[in-house]
Amino acid sequence: MGKVIQFATDTLKALVGGLGNPERDKAAGLYYAEPVWDDAQLVNAYRGAWLPRKIVDIPAEDACREWRSWQADADQITKIEAEEKRLNLQAKVLEAKIKARLFGGAAIFIGTGDARPEEEFRPDRIKAGGIQYLNVMTRRQLRAGEIENDPQSPMFGQPKWYEISSQAGQVRIHPSRLVRFIGSPLPDDDLVDPLTRGWGDSVLISTLRAIQQADGTSANIASLVFEAKIDVVRVPSMMANLSDPTYRQRLIDRFALAAAAKGNNGTLILDKEEEYEQKSATFQTLPDVLDRFFQQVSGAADIPMTRLFGQSPGGLNASGESDLRNYYDRISSLQELEMRPAMAVLDEALVRSALGARPDEIFYSWTPLWQVTAKEKADIGKTNAETIKTLNDTGLFPPEALAKAGANMLVENSILPGFDQAIEEAGGLPDYEMEAEEEAERERLRLEAMKQGGEQDEPLPPV
Repeated sequence: MGKVIQFATDTLKALVGGLGNPERDKAAGLYYAEPVWDDAQLVNAYRGAWLPRKIVDIPAEDACREWRSWQADADQITKIEAEEKRLNLQAKVLEAKIKARLFGGAAIFIGTGDARPEEEFRPDRIKAGGIQYLNVMTRRQLRAGEIENDPQSPMFGQPKWYEISSQAGQVRIHPSRLVRFIGSPLPDDDLVDPLTRGWGDSVLISTLRAIQQADGTSANIASLVFEAKIDVVRVPSMMANLSDPTYRQRLIDRFALAAAAKGNNGTLILDKEEEYEQKSATFQTLPDVLDRFFQQVSGAADIPMTRLFGQSPGGLNASGESDLRNYYDRISSLQELEMRPAMAVLDEALVRSALGARPDEIFYSWTPLWQVTAKEKADIGKTNAETIKTLNDTGLFPPEALAKAGANMLVENSILPGFDQAIEEAGGLPDYEMEAEEEAERERLRLEAMKQGGEQDEPLPPV
C-alpha cells in the first residue's frame, strides 16, 4: 500500500485532460532540437536586421570602448600607448570580438616577421619594435588542427595547431601566435561538427528564435497599420450580378470613381439603397505585446532594454541605473575572465616591443564603463583630499609617500588631469627628508644657543 501511495503522490495525472499521459498530453511532445544555423544565415541576420547586429556589436563595443589604463612611469606609459596606436590594437581587438561573437570564434595573429609561424612564439625574445603587425582572422579562415588529448599538457583540450589557406598553400600556425576569442563556449567539443572544433558557437544561435518572434510581431503590427480603417459598402444584389462581366466592370469603375471622389473631396457618393460604414482597428494592447517580445530578446541577449533599444526605463522613479550597473559588471567580468587571459601573451610582447624590456612593476587595469558626472567627480576629489589630510594628521606615514600617493590618486581619478606634469615643471615634489634634516639642525642650534646664554631674540639664519 505504501508503494501505491508514493506513486500517486509523485506523479501528477489527469484522466480527463490527459495530463501526464504521453499519448494525449501536448506538452509531452516538446523537446529541444540541435540548433542548425549555418554561416550564411548568421551573416544574413547580421546584415539584414538591426537586432542581431546590435546584439553582436554592443557587448564587444562596450568591452573595448573605454579601453585600459597602464600603471607605470609617465614616459613608459607614453611609449606603450604609442605602440598600441601604431598597431591599432584597440580596433583590432574590437574587430576580433565582433567576429567571434558572430561566427563563434576569431583570432588576432601576432606578426613578427618570423618565417616559421608553426613554431612556438616566445615573447621574451621580442625586442623594441618587434611586433610588426596584427591581423584578424575568423573561424572561417582558421581551421583547428588535432586536439591535444594529453592531460599532462598545458594545452589539453586545445588544438595543437591551426591552418590557414594562402597562396603558398596550407600554412600551420602555432596557437601561441594567436590571440583567440570565443563567441559562446561549447559544453563539449565532441558534440559539434569536427570542422568547427576548437571554437565556439555564435551568440546569435541562442537568441535568433526570440529575435524572429519579435521581428515577426513587429512586422504584423506594421501591416495592421494599413488595415487600421476599412471602408465597408453594401451593394444590393451584388453577388447575384457578379456573373455578368459587364456588371463586374461597371462595379469596378463605379467604386474607382467613388474612391477618387472621396479622396479628393472627402465625400463618398453612393446610391440610396447602398450602405456605407467604416471599421477601425484598435491598437491599445499591441504596444504591451510587442514590449513583451522585446523583453524576451533583451533577456536572451543579456543586454538591458535601456541599452539594447535605447528606450527610457518604465515605472515610477525608474532610472535604469541598476540594470546598467549590472550589465557593466558583466562586461567587466568578460574583460577580466576572457579578454585579459586571451591577450596575456600579446601584452607581454607589446610591452617589450614598446620598451625593449619587461619591467615587472608594469601592469594595467580596465577603465570603468560607468562614467561619473562632474558633480560626482568633484565629490570624489573632495573625499580624496580629506583622506590624504586625515592620513597625514595621524603621523603614521611619511609625508613624501603620502604626497606621491595623493598626486597619483588625483591624476588617476581624473580630478586634476596633467597634475603630474605640472609638478615636474614646478621642480618636483618637496624633499621632505631634507626639510626634516634642516628642521632638526635648526632645533639643535637653538638648544645650543639657549645653553650658552638664553634663547636668542633674533631668529637663527637658515641652515
